[in-house]
Amino acid sequence: MRFLPVRDDALLIELDDLPTTLALFDSLSSDPITGTGELIPGARTLLVFYRPSAVTPEQIVRAVRTRDLDGRVAGEGTLIEIPVTYDGEDLGEVAGLLGLSADEVVRLHTGQDYAVGFTGFAPGFAYLSGGHPALDVPRRSSPRTRIPAGSVALAGTFSGVYPRESPGGWQLIGTTEARMWNLSRERPALLLPGDRVRFVEVSGGGRAAVSVSAASDSAGESSSAPAGTPTAEAEHGLEILDPGMLTLLQDLGRPGYASMGVSTSGALDPVSLRAANRLVGNPSREAALELTFGRLRLRARGEQVLAVTGAPVPLTISTPAGADGGSARTRSVAVGGPFALGAGEELVLGRPTSGLRSYLAVRGGFALDPVLGSLSTDVLAGLGPAPVTAGAVLPVCTPASGIRAVALPGPPTVDAVDAVDASTEVVLDVILGPRTDWFSADAVDALTGQSWLVSARSNRVGLRLEGEPLTRVVGAELPSEGTVSGAIQIPPNGQPVLFLADHPLTGGYPVIGAVATHHLPLAGQLPPGARIRFRPIGPFAAYSLADNPEVTP
Repeated sequence: MRFLPVRDDALLIELDDLPTTLALFDSLSSDPITGTGELIPGARTLLVFYRPSAVTPEQIVRAVRTRDLDGRVAGEGTLIEIPVTYDGEDLGEVAGLLGLSADEVVRLHTGQDYAVGFTGFAPGFAYLSGGHPALDVPRRSSPRTRIPAGSVALAGTFSGVYPRESPGGWQLIGTTEARMWNLSRERPALLLPGDRVRFVEVSGGGRAAVSVSAASDSAGESSSAPAGTPTAEAEHGLEILDPGMLTLLQDLGRPGYASMGVSTSGALDPVSLRAANRLVGNPSREAALELTFGRLRLRARGEQVLAVTGAPVPLTISTPAGADGGSARTRSVAVGGPFALGAGEELVLGRPTSGLRSYLAVRGGFALDPVLGSLSTDVLAGLGPAPVTAGAVLPVCTPASGIRAVALPGPPTVDAVDAVDASTEVVLDVILGPRTDWFSADAVDALTGQSWLVSARSNRVGLRLEGEPLTRVVGAELPSEGTVSGAIQIPPNGQPVLFLADHPLTGGYPVIGAVATHHLPLAGQLPPGARIRFRPIGPFAAYSLADNPEVTP
């Protein structure tokens, strides 16, 4: 058992195998360590989040060492039968790799039950272990850019079903009509850790229903309309005339759904989101509009109070002729303060003078239905409201009586956002680990010793960085393990990807370090062309590694 630093609020526990990992996951889920939060199991690791104000890594290590991991009984969860038509593009190639016929591959795949080990990659995607040991095949050397939803696939000793269309490198052996993710169900994810899975061949192209034993009808198939999206025009709201490059609804995210393969997501600059809400008198976690590169134009329906924070943008209000008995006119308002927008008036947000993302909050918040408790749009998972489009009307709640705007003691933006532009070199604090030992000392020096360029291919999933490639000294394939926002993952080309809020829950490339939590908002404001220099800081504050030799810095 090893304890590896991940971030200043997260610890990775490396164990011998998946059963031991699940035993610890069960133990910490049923009897949590005070101060710990969400748990993300991987193939042989457990990612533990914690509140540094409530518990130290040393206390977590001591508590974990006392846990009895021998009590878990494999295969004791719900049995779910999934009908499969074995028509996958790679079935013949898989058979050839294994020295079997296609029929023998199908017989082995349906002949033993699988267990849901952990989730990740996408909501509803479960890593299934425990099948026949002969079904051990490598991932494809060249991943596909498009794999259809419902594809049944193999990779290594794992089996899985793609819940939605996505890229991927697993070997495709069949298809199923079972819906792995459905928000209209009480339990959106069909498969959760601890469940058992049996694949059943559908002969003759027929259709079979999903079978669930010892469970409610939560696995039943039903359709669902997109949640969180306005379906009718509102008399009191904001009418979008031009959404700009990308405008999304974002709040502080949806923590607590890792067991379904759902990451937290949320605003990339939560400091600015909270500030915008405070300025209009909303609770700090209320949803706001997150604008990338500005250029939003909207019209008020009814009287509204707004505020804009984050990346500073020019704000221009146009009053149409006759709106209040006068002639048409325009006025400017300032970022970082509340302002009124009269009924029929239009607001235009220009291009940021620095930074990348601006946040627009409206007093009362948006009257939309949340998805798993949040209005955040997760672009990787496809969860939450769709991006805002021209013609959409976002209804606004009537403010609660007595709410008021709150004056802020200074610019309500992240540190140095006013200086972040395409010519800026920004220093980000980074905690090295958990897989720093997969790289040479020269590679670690290259990570922290050079200036990295933020590529134009960056998005809410992560910043793609360009510079001198980092080389690995461990060439083995890393079993999938939990990842965090700020993780610096190194793919085979050696060019880092700095994960942001919409990153995948688990990953299979080694992470050499992670940006400290206090610099994550700043990372979310970096535009293409900006440069990053990483500054390593201690793996744990007030924590003696010498007293805990099993903790690897």
